[in-house]
Amino acid sequence: MKHEEANKEIGSKGIEAQKSRGGRGKSKRSSPQPPIPSPQSPAPNPQPPIPNLDNWLEIGKIVSPQGLSGELRVYPVSDFPERFEVPGKRWLLRSGDTEPQPIELLTGRYISNKNLYVIKLAGVETCDQAEALRGCKLMVPASDRPQLGEDEYHVLDLIGLEVFMQASGELVGTVVDIIPAGNDLLEVKFHESFANDKGQITNDKKQKTVLIPFVEAIAPIVDLKSNRIEITPPPGLLEINNS
Repeated sequence: MKHEEANKEIGSKGIEAQKSRGGRGKSKRSSPQPPIPSPQSPAPNPQPPIPNLDNWLEIGKIVSPQGLSGELRVYPVSDFPERFEVPGKRWLLRSGDTEPQPIELLTGRYISNKNLYVIKLAGVETCDQAEALRGCKLMVPASDRPQLGEDEYHVLDLIGLEVFMQASGELVGTVVDIIPAGNDLLEVKFHESFANDKGQITNDKKQKTVLIPFVEAIAPIVDLKSNRIEITPPPGLLEINNS
């Protein structure tokens, strides 16, 4: 399953940083000069801006410089190698910014034993310039989602789907995340009724989750239009994480 994750801060979508309009206070006609703030009154700490990422997908995170010539190591959260290997425009989200800025990808190569890409960005020529980008995120527009083949799905399309037992039609829970592994894993939060029936609820009454391999033998039906996945789990699979 090829996947491409949304930014981890997707929960903040739709929220924009706003400037305070109350800092100047009310003017007084009797005062020819604006009021002077008391030196004892500390200035309020500004709130960090909240990224507006409705229209963007994170494809990777810069983790460190590579060498002395400005190359960068990137941890990918996309299964599409062309995101890091094919030259062209990408977007860089710096810490504290609310919108990604365009930047040119010049070259890229994969380091298989580390699951990292080494890339070269235009304008980044030295190790110090590369170091300044540590922690920045590489983005692409959400509209630029590649076409997928049969039995391939975007992570955004899977998160939120309801999971049912194929044999009984019983609702198991809801997909809350996709864990990349040898075979990708669906992280499914148990529905309350299933948790109670199967003893899958913890002592503090919080619902647990279970990891289900996203392979055809266990998840044979994926119906995006109906918002459902049907599973045929082997015995004991739904109790693996219930120790």
